[in-house]
Parts: sequence; C-alpha cells; structure tokens
Amino acid sequence: MSNASEITNKLWEMANKLRGTMDASEYKNYILPFMFYRYLSENQDEYLALNDLKEFYEVVDSEEKEEYLEEISKGIGYAIEPEYTWKAIVSKIENHKIIASDFQDLFDGFTNNAKRNPIAEEDFANVFSDINLGDTRLGAGTNERAKALNDIVLMINEITFKDESGRDILGDVYEYLIGQFAANAGKKGGEFYTPHEVSKILAKLVTHDVVDNGEQFRLYDPTMGSGSLLLTVQKELPYGNRDGSVEFYGQELNTTTYNLARMNLMMHGVNYRNMELKRADTLDTDWPFSEKNNVQIPLKFDAVVANPPYSQNWETKTIDREKDQRFRGYGIAPASKADYAFVLHGLYHLDENGTMAIVLPHGVLFRGAAEGKIRKNIIENNLLDTVIGLPANLFYGTSIPTTVLVFKGRKKRQNRDILFIDASNEFEKGKNQNKLTEENIQKIIETYHNRVDVDKYAHVATMEEIEENDYNLNIPRYVDNFEEEEVKPLSQLSAELTDIQSEITTSTNTLFELLGSLKGASDESKAELEKFMQSFGE
Repeated sequence: MSNASEITNKLWEMANKLRGTMDASEYKNYILPFMFYRYLSENQDEYLALNDLKEFYEVVDSEEKEEYLEEISKGIGYAIEPEYTWKAIVSKIENHKIIASDFQDLFDGFTNNAKRNPIAEEDFANVFSDINLGDTRLGAGTNERAKALNDIVLMINEITFKDESGRDILGDVYEYLIGQFAANAGKKGGEFYTPHEVSKILAKLVTHDVVDNGEQFRLYDPTMGSGSLLLTVQKELPYGNRDGSVEFYGQELNTTTYNLARMNLMMHGVNYRNMELKRADTLDTDWPFSEKNNVQIPLKFDAVVANPPYSQNWETKTIDREKDQRFRGYGIAPASKADYAFVLHGLYHLDENGTMAIVLPHGVLFRGAAEGKIRKNIIENNLLDTVIGLPANLFYGTSIPTTVLVFKGRKKRQNRDILFIDASNEFEKGKNQNKLTEENIQKIIETYHNRVDVDKYAHVATMEEIEENDYNLNIPRYVDNFEEEEVKPLSQLSAELTDIQSEITTSTNTLFELLGSLKGASDESKAELEKFMQSFGE
C-alpha cells in the first residue's frame, strides 16, 4: 500500500464485508476505537524501547508491575498491561484462546490505568465508552459478537500503516475513514465532520500571515466535531510540523464525537500535554479560562475556527445578560438561532492580534431584529474583516449555501473596510455533493490576500457603503455576478426565424405526402388529419 487513500479503500472494502446488519455510521464506533487502541499499544511499545523498559512485559511480581504502570503513565499519560497489548490480543485471537470477556477487561483495564496520571486523565478517560460490546447487531449471541470483534481486530492488524517512504500514516487513514463514515451517514455526517476543502479554506485564512516567533500557536475550535479542522490548521502553519508547535483547545457537546476528536488528534501525533479538549455545551457556560483570585480570565487565542450547527435553538433564559461578558455590549442572539452566540463566544476568546474564521448560514448576513443589532455592533467595533460566499451543497448535513465570516482582533485590523468574495458559482459538481477544487480554494485565498476588487467576484466595501445598506451584508448588494445574455442583432434573429419557418414548411409537406400515401384510411380521417397539420404549420 502506497498512500492513505489506498489503505482506506481497502479497509472500507473489508469493513463492508464484516459489518453485517449494522449501519456504517454506527460501525465507526467499533473500527475507529480499535484502530486507536492499536496506536496506543504500539506507542507504548516504542516508549518502553526508548526508555529501556521492555522488561515490563515479562514482569510477574505485582508490586514491581505496579511501579512500572505508574512510571509508564507518567511518561505517556496512560498504561496498557502486558496481557492486553495489541500483540497479545492478536495472538490470543490467532491461537483461539480469546474469550468474550477479554474485550471488556481490556477496556476496563485501560480506563482504570488512565486514572494514574491526573494531568492526562481527562484526555484518556472513557475514550472507549462508545463501544457497545453487547450490541445484538454484532451478533445474536456472545460468541457471535466476540467473533465479529475478532474479525475487526484481525482486519486492522492486517494493514501496515506506512507509506512507500516508511512514514507512519495511521492518522491520515483514520481521518480518511472519518470522512467515509460521514459521507455514508447522510445528514448526521455533518454533525462530526467538516469537508476537507472547507477546512482548508478556514485554515489558510487564519494562518496566511502567521510568522514563526518561536512560541506555541494557540488554537481554539468551540464546536470541534472530530477535530479535523484543528489538524488542518496545524498543517497550514509554516512551522506546524514542529513538535509541540500548536496548543490545541476544543469543545464538543456530543460524547461520541468528542471521543473521535481525542483519538484523531493523538493519532496525528499530538501529545496529550498540548491538547485541552472538553465535552460540554459551548454556549451554556464560558470556557476556556484561567483563574486568578477567584476571578475567571478568558483564554485568548491566535486563531479561532468553527463550523457550528446552523441556526439551532439554544437556552437564553439561563444566560446572565449583565454578567456574561461574552455577549455584553453586543446583545443576545435569539433563542431560535444561536449563530451569533457562537460568533460572540469566538470573538470573546480571540486575541487582539488573532484571526477567527467561522462557517454560517447566509441568514446571519441580513436577518434583522436582535441579530441585526449584534451585526451592527460587531461592524462598528471594526471586528469583521471579510465575508465569503461558498457554493451550495458542500456539506453532509445540509445543501444550503454557506458563508465564511473572517474576524480580526482589534490590533490586527488596519482598516475599516470589509472585503466581500462571491465564490458561490465556482465549484466542481459531484454525484452527491459539490466539491471545491484546488483552483477554487486558491482563488479565494489570493483574493483575500490581495484585497482588491475583482469583476463579478469580489468587492472591498467602505464603511459608508455598509452604512448606506443599513448594515445588511447580503453579498449580492456588494458583488454583482449577473451575467447578461448575449443580445443578438435583429437581422440575425430574422434570418434564424426564416430558417425555422422553412424547416416547418418542409416537414409539413413531407407529412402531407405521407398522409396521401396512406391506404385504407377513410377520406374523413384524412381530412381531419390534414386540417390539424395545417393549423400546426400556421
């Protein structure tokens, strides 16, 4: 196997043969965690080899074993006991010595050992909680379910997650699979996955002018899904491949998706010390923050990226309108549409030299009432930098066209104009979804960087224009992409009409000749047909 996509295709083909009656979107709760377990086990093998601790796997004395487990947990944040390593489990399966309860013991043991390191516990605790070992769709009885799990383990073990150069691509395969599961999950796919092309745009927007100052790049996604957007930002950083280059923060409400994100980041080599992920409702209570003298101080980030659920309901009654600093001075988004609540939350955590890019429905550009007031306040505070219109049908969860809003911290904004880019008509049509090509993406980024008018594509609007439009940001007000139809000369139209009339006459005469040659038809029938054809010719 030479690359991640080839390996993914093979895994997907194998998985489809195994999953039986289970829906593909649910089968991910088995195949992805087992891939992660293999990664953790092999990562522990490498750690033991590097630190001269390989004898741990031969230890029999319980006290000595306990000391090893503590030492390993301090080093990598977790510990796997010798009898539950990936190699040990595969060996048991191949030698027909595994029993159904081994899988439960394996995950229980991991969870218990994750508690040994308080710093890492939140990163590893309950990460395998979505594996339902008793699901009857795996098999009617205990033995059938155990066989199904055995097959999954052997399938994953069969693959060598290396490319032709020997580089480890397990993380890339994992992310490809997440995309496959999202595509097969229909509307639910949008809940945990942002299409890579869209992630790439957001990542390029928030990193295009970043310079390496030797410090960690602080990155936050308040609706992180499976964490793919966070990882895409790291890839776009000019120094993103340096160990510890990014400090990741993310928040996600859905437990399954939160677990996917933890696995995804770690399988891409992100150390648990460089990630702070939380399962919680982003809008309900503010996070992340530090505390000083019992006062919560919001953490600020170099970049904030988000693809939140569009126009969802949210609980506004529990929001303290006076004390919740996220919304103070801007307003509270309506209970039926949380879009601007996510925007204000992100802005609250944006460093004054940082950039935020967020995907939202077009309604945020022009809806009035409370949203209109929030929009006006944001613009008057000179935080909105760019409005980008994307094509329809890019996402798994919805076919509606979306917009990317780019905000910049107060110190980073050098002007008071707003750039509008209409990229809604530039895409490659796909079978189920539209796709953005590299050329489409590059055009958006170059236009963003150049910040000049482009006919029928982009316009730099002054604050006076925005005010004249009563702070309505609907893109067609600023970018006219209407293509007029070619106006033909009257002489050309006359000639075309003459040709058409000639064709009609010729066709009518031919039909009359055919009618005349009909045998056995009554004179009355012929007369009726002739009358009809004459009216047609006229």
